[in-house]
Amino acid sequence: MADLGDLSTFLAVARAGGFREAARAGGGSASGLSEAVRRVEAKLGVRLFHRTTRSIAPTEAGAQLIAQLSPALAEIDAALDGVNRFRDSPAGTLRLNVPVSAARLILPGIIPPFLAAYPHIRVEVTADSGLVDVLGGGFDAGIRYDERLEQDMIAVPIGPRQQRFATAAAPAYLGRHGTPAHPRDLLDHACLRGRSPSGTMEPWEYERDGEIVRVDPTGPLVVQIGAAVELAVDAALAGSGIICLFEEWLRPHLDSGTLMPVLEEWWQPFSGPFLYYAGRRNLPAPLRAFVDFITRSSKL
Repeated sequence: MADLGDLSTFLAVARAGGFREAARAGGGSASGLSEAVRRVEAKLGVRLFHRTTRSIAPTEAGAQLIAQLSPALAEIDAALDGVNRFRDSPAGTLRLNVPVSAARLILPGIIPPFLAAYPHIRVEVTADSGLVDVLGGGFDAGIRYDERLEQDMIAVPIGPRQQRFATAAAPAYLGRHGTPAHPRDLLDHACLRGRSPSGTMEPWEYERDGEIVRVDPTGPLVVQIGAAVELAVDAALAGSGIICLFEEWLRPHLDSGTLMPVLEEWWQPFSGPFLYYAGRRNLPAPLRAFVDFITRSSKL
């Protein structure tokens, strides 16, 4: 029989789509994960992954093992988690999949006090701005906005209940090119855009007195939404163009004057994010503690 830890490693590699990706998500080394999968293959006598220098893909045997192993390991996790009710405080690992914006703007005010309140819980956060199957990816919960919530999931408000996208530019840029007076004026300006992981670029949307205006400006820089967004912020600070981003992300620069608000009366509010998870009857203790924590915090 293959070692249970090695089987868990095999499943983690399959979910992550590669050894390096699994190592980044869960710690450890890619070589160590690869060796664990080789041990499983040696025990079972079959190849579980097709490997190339750039990617891996499950073989037919590997795909069957993934399908049957996932619920089995989930049952084992649930059995071990049941011991938590005999502890003074919950223990275990909470795995969250969140957008980069939530990792930067929402979680810093939540995770430190949560860890202080539950010292036996370990939190693993994967920042991913694409659409991810939370359960299929091995996560306990995710953070998303209304339009991206998966069906048949429970959603709990987390973080601010209203946010805005702010449009801003450096004083030097506005001094050279002038300040837009209407959203359509942006079509004549250099704008710093973001492209989603799916390849689309959403238009910039504005609203004032019931009028909604959507524009699709162009500019000298396009970054993939996620970690590369900070490059667009740096470019805006350097005077390369106009940026549209979460107000909280730009607020320090707006307060310091290194960026100036543009079309502020048009900034459109939208509802804040939600923590979402599967509606299982018996939630894992770390997730149950986290849900209770953010629910209590929202009432303070």
